[in-house]
Amino acid sequence: MSDIEKADRSDQFSVKPEVVDGVLVVTVHGEIDHDVKDALSQALSSEDGMTPSVRIVADLGGVTFMDSSGINVLITAYRRVRQAQGWLRIAGAQESVLRLLRMVGVDTLIPCHPTLEQALNA
Repeated sequence: MSDIEKADRSDQFSVKPEVVDGVLVVTVHGEIDHDVKDALSQALSSEDGMTPSVRIVADLGGVTFMDSSGINVLITAYRRVRQAQGWLRIAGAQESVLRLLRMVGVDTLIPCHPTLEQALNA
């Protein structure tokens, strides 16, 4: 699949969904805020743009900033996959992003793993 990028922010944000061993891995780089939340939501919603994925890893290793828009997108995706008996995991979040996830309690809903490999194998 190709990168989904917001044209006016392509140097700051990119999101690349791909399927790895039946798991949708969404690799994100840059800043997650209100301007890019729709692109992130779309990437987390399906493997092929039509069929909803129920096993997802959000690789946030390249995310340098995230506000409440990103948190809301993650919680919405979590609720969707949970209803379908699936799961969402977060991988590689940088310390500043991980601190935010812990501060608002997202880490109690969505497991956070240090690496993509650990998230895929959990």
